[in-house]
This record gives sequence, structure tokens and C-alpha cells, in this order.
Amino acid sequence: MREREREREREREREWRHVFIYACRKQNLYLQSTESREMELKPLSVLGGQPKCWQQHFHMQEEFEEYAGKAKSLPESTTNENKLIIYGLYKQATVGPVNTSRPGMLNPKDRYKWDAWKAVEGKSKEEAMKDYITKVKQLMEEATAVTA
Repeated sequence: MREREREREREREREWRHVFIYACRKQNLYLQSTESREMELKPLSVLGGQPKCWQQHFHMQEEFEEYAGKAKSLPESTTNENKLIIYGLYKQATVGPVNTSRPGMLNPKDRYKWDAWKAVEGKSKEEAMKDYITKVKQLMEEATAVTA
């Protein structure tokens, strides 16, 4: 019975390690094992049951979602240029690189939105999230400065 439990625990550890490796690679976080010369990812940075890279990602994701909600309440005076910037960053952060063809000239609104998304195509999802949060914060500060 104990042997089965140990085997299950080893299997969970292997699965955990694969998921951890994937998550950390997406974040470009690599941990070198001091026990050998091989570059090896290990869940050494586990805090509260989750690797640090996961905690950072989930924290950024929560903050991104919070500011996505706040962006909906930006004043009507927000310029179209700024709206397009945050639209492009939002799409890059949620969808990734542009995956549709450019809309035609008879649909200028969608064309501008597509162009804004295309303009940030080289950014990673994490970079786009950070830039989105920064831009929405900036626009909110500008809006409160105008009303004050």
C-alpha cells in the first residue's frame, strides 16, 4: 500500500515538474541545479504551494483583469488614439499575435483596431499586460487630474 502511495507521489512530482518547467520557460525563468552541471528546472522557488513564476504570472493576470475592468470606465474624453493603444495591447495580451486578415477600406473602425493590434505584435503576452496596465493607470491619472 505504501509503495503505491510513493509511486503516485513520484508521478505527481513528475507531472508537477513538467507543468512547472513549461510555466517557467514561458516566463524565461531558469533555475540551475547546483547538484549537477546540467541545466535543470526544479520547483525550488515554491512559495505557498506554487512556483514564484506562477505567482508572478497570476498576480499580473489578476492586475491585468482589474485594469481591464477599469478601462471600461475611462471617460468619454479619452482620445481615440489612446483607446486604440489599449485595444491593441489588450488583444496582444489575451489573444497573442494578429490571427486575422486586415479589414477592408469599407470598414475603417475595424481597420484601425486591427492596425493598433498589429503595431504591438512583437510583444509577449506578459509585456503587453504590463504595458496595458501602465497605459490604463496613466489614462486614469490624467482623467482624475482633469476633473480635479
